[in-house]
Amino acid sequence: MNIFETELKDVFQLEPARFGDSRGWFSETWNRRAMIQAGIDLNFVQDNHSFSADKGTLRGLHYQAPPNAQDKLVRATRGSILDVAVDIRVGSPNFGKWISVVLSAQDGTQLLIPKGFLHAFLTLEDNTEVQYKCTDFYAPESDGSVSFSDPALAIDWGIDTDTAILSDKDSKAPLLKDIENPFVFGD
Repeated sequence: MNIFETELKDVFQLEPARFGDSRGWFSETWNRRAMIQAGIDLNFVQDNHSFSADKGTLRGLHYQAPPNAQDKLVRATRGSILDVAVDIRVGSPNFGKWISVVLSAQDGTQLLIPKGFLHAFLTLEDNTEVQYKCTDFYAPESDGSVSFSDPALAIDWGIDTDTAILSDKDSKAPLLKDIENPFVFGD
């Protein structure tokens, strides 16, 4: 497994090796020992799986506040997504900066998004499935969101955002400046 730090410090891209033959391929998608050797020691406790029927479905920008904040390891297991992470840790030199990476079932690339970052993805194909590991259990009382179209963030989704397919929750999410931000850089 190759592990690379992205241009957004603390966000990592993982490229698991695939071994194939005439039957198909095999890939090890998570290896705790390899992660620890790379200086990343996480204890995942929950796996999530989402299905989006239509291309253009946008889920996010989401976070879970402390004490239930989550690191996430995200991958597309069917189709492809534009996966986005935004640093919202107060005092971070990268506060408000974002990164986007295309994750596809075709190549198996994954994105590791730490606590203190917003997360969202946009489906690039119909019938897309996304799976992600989390370091804490989902807690409704810690659930939060920020508008995917917040002009202060200026995320380039690569689509006309008026056409994005959103949940009711995501369509009503507040701007970053209007949330009580629970994340501080260095905590």
